[in-house]
Formats: sequence, C-alpha cells, structure tokens
Amino acid sequence: MITAPTVSTEYKIWMWKGFQVAYQAQGTEGIPVVLVHGFGASFFHWRKNIPELAKNCRVYAIDLIGFGKSAKPKPVEQIEYTFETWGDQIADFCREVIGEPAVLIGNSIGCIAVMQAAVDHPEIARSLALLNCSLRLLHDRHRATQPWIKRIGAPILQKVLQNQAFGQWFFSQIAKPKAVRNILLKAYVNSEAVTDELVELLLGAASDQGATAVFIAFTGYSSGPLPEDLLPKLPCCAIVLWGEKDPWEPIALGRKFADYPQVKEFIPLPNVGHCPQDEAPELVNPILQRWIEQTATESKNS
Repeated sequence: MITAPTVSTEYKIWMWKGFQVAYQAQGTEGIPVVLVHGFGASFFHWRKNIPELAKNCRVYAIDLIGFGKSAKPKPVEQIEYTFETWGDQIADFCREVIGEPAVLIGNSIGCIAVMQAAVDHPEIARSLALLNCSLRLLHDRHRATQPWIKRIGAPILQKVLQNQAFGQWFFSQIAKPKAVRNILLKAYVNSEAVTDELVELLLGAASDQGATAVFIAFTGYSSGPLPEDLLPKLPCCAIVLWGEKDPWEPIALGRKFADYPQVKEFIPLPNVGHCPQDEAPELVNPILQRWIEQTATESKNS
C-alpha cells in the first residue's frame, strides 16, 4: 500500500486484482464507514462529509474502479463495468483494507453498488445509507415507462456512442468546465454550491487514459440489478435520504423504497437536488452521524 502524490487532498492506493484503487481515510476510532460516489464523481465528492464523520468513526471514501483516481482498465477486455464488479470491489476493500464489516453509504449509482456488495457479501455490511439512489430509469425493464423521447432517443444515443470516433468526440464535449458546470447546475438547487473547486475536482480524471471508454461502457449498460431487485435481499437495515428537488431521480418514485421492511427511515431533504452530501452537508452529516451511532450501538448489543 502506497501514498499517492497530493492532488487536491492526500489519498492512498490499494491494489485490487492488479489495478490501482484510490481512497481517502480519516479517523482513528469507532466503527468503519465506506463512502461510495455516483457516476462521473469520485471520493472528492465527500470532502464536506469526511471530516465531520471522522470525529466519531473511521471513514474510508473509495473511488470505484474506472472513476476518479482509480485505474481505468479496458472495458470487457480487462474488466466488466457492472454493479457486480463494483460490489466485489467494495467487499474486498472491507476485507483487505478495513478488516471488518462497515456501514456502507452511497450516492446515486453508489447506492446500487453498496447494495450489491451487501447482497453478494452479507458479512461485510453493518448497515446502509442511501442518498438519492439511482432508479436506473433507462434500464431495459424501465424504458417502456419513460416519455417517448427518452424511450426512443436513449437506445439510439447508446448505439451511436459505441462508434469510437463519435464517442470520443461526445465525451470531449461534456468533459469541459462549462459543460460540467451546466450539468451540476441542473443537479443542484443551490447554485452557490457549484464552485470552481467542485468543477475542477470532477474534471480531474476526465483526461486519464481510458476515461472515455469507461464513460461509453457505462452509458451503454442497460441491464444488471435495479434497486427494487436488491432492497428485499438486503441482509441488514438501511435508511434512505432524498433531495426533494432531484431532477433525475424523482422523489415520488423514491418514496416507494419506504415500503421495504429493510428501510427503517425515508428522509426527504427540502430544497436539495441529486447530491445532498455536497449540496447540503449541514442536513446530511447529522443524519448520517446519528445512523452510524445507532448502528454501532446495535452492533455492541448483538
């Protein structure tokens, strides 16, 4: 295990199946917590949460393989970019780096990844916290419910992106500061949270070799698990937090998660968008701290 050069903050490298995986660790006492980012993001997206959570627990924010500072192996040829792969990565991280079960916390597709890890490897999860879980509305099984423009347009775009030249061009257009800022301004309600620092951090890995191929591989991924497949199989309890003004994952659909017995609380977050941990840490951190403390207490009593 080595410490990589400082970019915006210090991070460490863990070797997984021959590939470098980046993560940040903070805190020396308490139960372990693993933070997992969403699509196109990295552990930097948890920079407002790590110091607060680390006051009472050991925090590990990890970059999924293919994102952030982690390696970006060639899709299919070297690795499959699926939730099963990311679930295995998270589980092995808990075993090899942490050495014990952890509270798993995800945002967006990170929620699917932590649920997959818990379902496939129940021994590594103490509890889960899901922030604006990806509903995977462009999944093959959901597509028929979408407006016709998405129902028809999404498969066409996915197919066109498979053309290497067009895929590279398309990625180059969205991997620019202005484009990233515009995307974030749609995802965030509070425009003041969309800072130059945030744009820079999210763009940090866009120029890495293999970044385009990973983007194309995931945008073409219309199969795999849906949250409603994984929730009833969870071996532990969970809470769900949801920004009420998420433009991509409607809270009206997310509220259905409260019907699952594994979900102990569904907590709406007013005037917050898709990334509540970054947009409204003052709301999210106390909720997560309470949940982690509750998990720790229950673990001691069990």
